[in-house]
Amino acid sequence: MIVIVLANCPSGLRGFLTRWLLEISPGVFVGAPSARVRDVLWAEVPEYANQGRALLVHQSDTEQGFTFQTHDHAWHPTDHEGLTLIHRPTPGAPTRDEAETPRPPRQGWSKASKRRRFGGR
Repeated sequence: MIVIVLANCPSGLRGFLTRWLLEISPGVFVGAPSARVRDVLWAEVPEYANQGRALLVHQSDTEQGFTFQTHDHAWHPTDHEGLTLIHRPTPGAPTRDEAETPRPPRQGWSKASKRRRFGGR
């Protein structure tokens, strides 16, 4: 069984997927095609998606029993000790493609450490 979730994709791609899968909600497709058909369908998604995002979930021989793939999505599958988890970037944090430059340490004492060390308000 597979599940494909589309967001902000053209209607032509949705029509293409309805040839083999059922659209149970707008942009959510389910079905049980063979692995070969699944791979062909997923290969077509990036070609037709344009600016849209896509997520594919399908059965596999893993601990979880399934695996997923993403296309042009901010959330990325990450392997953690044999389990595939979704990495959600925090708002304002640099993306995984951007190189983060370390900031120099702040100089001086913080207000809290001054109070602890010297007392007072």
